[in-house]
Amino acid sequence: MTCSSFNDDWEVRRSSDGQTAAIALPHDAMLWEGRSPDAPSGSHEAYFLGGTYRYAKSWFAPQELDGKLVSLVFEAVYRHCRVYLNGHDIGGMIGGYTQFEVQLNKYLRLGADNLIEVTVDNANLPNSRWYSGSGIYRPVWLRVVDPIHIERNGIRYKTMSICEPAKFSISVDIANPDGTQVEISVILTHEGVVVAKGIAQGNRTATIQLDIPGPLLWSAESPELYDCTVQIRANGEVRDERKLKVGLRIIEVGGPKGLLINGHPTLLRGANVHHDNGVLGAATFRDAEFRRIRILKETGFNAIRSAHNPASNDMLDACDELGMYAMDELFDNWYDHKTDHDHAPLFEDVWRAETDATVARDRIHPSVIIVSIGNENSEPSSVFGIETARRLAERVRAIDPDRLITAGVNLMSAALGWPVKRKGSISEQPAGKIAPNMNSTMVNAVTNQFTRLMKIVPKLKRTDAVTREMFELLDVAGYNYGTVRYERDAELHPDRVIVGTETVPGDIVQTWLMVEKVPNVVGDFMWAGWDYLGEGGIGTWEYGSVRSRLLKPYPQITAGCGAIDVIGEPGAPALLAQAAWGMLDKPAITVRPLDVAGMKARQTAWRSTDAVSSWAWKGCEGRPAEIQVISRDEEVELCINGSSLGRRRAGLAAGYIARFRAPYARGEITAIGYRHGVETGRSSLRSAGAVRLRMAAESDRLSANRQDLAFLRIGLFDDEGVIEMLDDDQVRITLNGPASLAGFGSGAPATEESYLDDSHRTYRGRALAVIRAGAIPGQIKVRAISERHGVAEVVLMQS
Repeated sequence: MTCSSFNDDWEVRRSSDGQTAAIALPHDAMLWEGRSPDAPSGSHEAYFLGGTYRYAKSWFAPQELDGKLVSLVFEAVYRHCRVYLNGHDIGGMIGGYTQFEVQLNKYLRLGADNLIEVTVDNANLPNSRWYSGSGIYRPVWLRVVDPIHIERNGIRYKTMSICEPAKFSISVDIANPDGTQVEISVILTHEGVVVAKGIAQGNRTATIQLDIPGPLLWSAESPELYDCTVQIRANGEVRDERKLKVGLRIIEVGGPKGLLINGHPTLLRGANVHHDNGVLGAATFRDAEFRRIRILKETGFNAIRSAHNPASNDMLDACDELGMYAMDELFDNWYDHKTDHDHAPLFEDVWRAETDATVARDRIHPSVIIVSIGNENSEPSSVFGIETARRLAERVRAIDPDRLITAGVNLMSAALGWPVKRKGSISEQPAGKIAPNMNSTMVNAVTNQFTRLMKIVPKLKRTDAVTREMFELLDVAGYNYGTVRYERDAELHPDRVIVGTETVPGDIVQTWLMVEKVPNVVGDFMWAGWDYLGEGGIGTWEYGSVRSRLLKPYPQITAGCGAIDVIGEPGAPALLAQAAWGMLDKPAITVRPLDVAGMKARQTAWRSTDAVSSWAWKGCEGRPAEIQVISRDEEVELCINGSSLGRRRAGLAAGYIARFRAPYARGEITAIGYRHGVETGRSSLRSAGAVRLRMAAESDRLSANRQDLAFLRIGLFDDEGVIEMLDDDQVRITLNGPASLAGFGSGAPATEESYLDDSHRTYRGRALAVIRAGAIPGQIKVRAISERHGVAEVVLMQS
């Protein structure tokens, strides 16, 4: 088998005005469309416009393909796409997150040019509760195989035992039209050394069991991977070969023993993440996905939940290789609408195919330990909803019996939903009738307005009554905003395993106490670990007389609720989580923004603090500073320019936050932690001196493949590396060399600037530029030119 990139030399045409552009995939057409205050997408999709598009590529099919099966594999297209070859419809996909394959042979012209066209319809908005992107936003692959070959997604494996030697089983599904007897071989290597191999005979399916001496086990803490080669031979000739990475690990789960990975108790420090890549929009690049997982892991997370759609191949590869547990989620919608033009009316027609495609793809990833069948679906109290969950769970188990199954159930939504008469343990609502429960957006609005309801409503007896049947279908019960039920439900249902599929960042201290205290609870997933585009402003604070609804008006672009912002900068919620997890080894100083000091602040349920780690607030001398020192120490002393403000209680008794007030004064602020009266550690922040524009590349080397990315951090720093919060400047990027600017922007929650432009204003002194590799080797000079802070330059090498 050969599987080669099919991402180069495309052209995209926008139907609204006929504009065309030459592109390399992946490509997010929604960024190209731009934004408008009256966009029908509204705050859900960050006021971006939708549209319809036609992608086209001319491809010469060599005569050598005669006798081969030729197909295209699309990792995902958003949405309602059809694929045409030389004018003939050869397939497509309705949903926007599912990998699919189309066969080319029927209409393929060998030894000639072939026209491949893809139509995409994302005109009807809103169809998502967050930024979706448009078009062919994930990679495309050309797949060429012999008639006798390994089926796509036809490899699955299982670790039977981790005792010495480990028992490993691998099964292979074979496409074999004539039923020819074939030989299947499997070779497992580690760092080039063969550790196990086996051979089997068959014609459709084969299973080979291997003994692996001295097994190296995969976990998030130690992500050991083996290289696996699977070959199919017929009449002594290799007909197909597949190479993949496999991880040996065993998952066990149940009641009070919680979650065991390779026999070790494991708690999930989880981050909810959406699929967009910030300034790149929805476009999925391997380097961007690896960067996100790396930063999340460095911040202290050990698990992600792909809210609320399947993660990309590259993100799961990153989880495998870097060490991150993954909960891959199948659907946000079942049958009930959440937005006007969402997936709900199509669900019955597509759920089987989309479930099959995602679960079969996921089963080679050791990082995927849980599959979620849905999120905040408003049907759990009805027969119809229970039957939907049962069908989904049975389908997943039929394809992959070795992953755990969950669903994110919003306990408040379930409790406030349609009253259901019950007879015994079965709801009497007629099958096919969908309960008009509160959908996710409605619940979020009520929660934000009346935050205490989140801690009251889930406690009701009704909550347990209407969710019991749903949770009995799952291996792990997913609680959205249900921490208050952990202890009670562990008593009521001692065999139930619980995970916090969504919780608000400000509750992390109490939530993690419950995770550690209640054996049935195996982890917590914060909303959100990484900020995202769309669902505009659910975590953005407002100041002064400004007052709007939960979702903010144009030009709000981000949700504003991430522990890490859209350009990859961790904030105060990440520090608080580290304290709760026991990973903060010294006090961390954060300060509420001085430019809004004294103004009335309206916070949201999804961001408990607007503080940032800085003492550099130009022009704010004398303003009242609210200082929040995050610390696990019993007490924290705070000093400003050597003068002590005294000690305040910190540690668990204070929610890990010691609070101080003082007039802002330039200079240095120092926090000192104490336990039993003895200093345990200290940290300091300084105000900035004269700042100038600086730019640094996270990596300065690219491959000439049009897919590699270089991330350039841009900031207004002084000579000692201190960044200024309140001296933002307009910055323009110029580029000389065989590469292009893929995205440029900041973490600003509201902006009218486009991530596709070469000019952007810094936010809190920072911005991020992303350079995309070109097709030829060479040197790339990138210059950042500011209006008031000079010029910065980096040189990248492309080979």
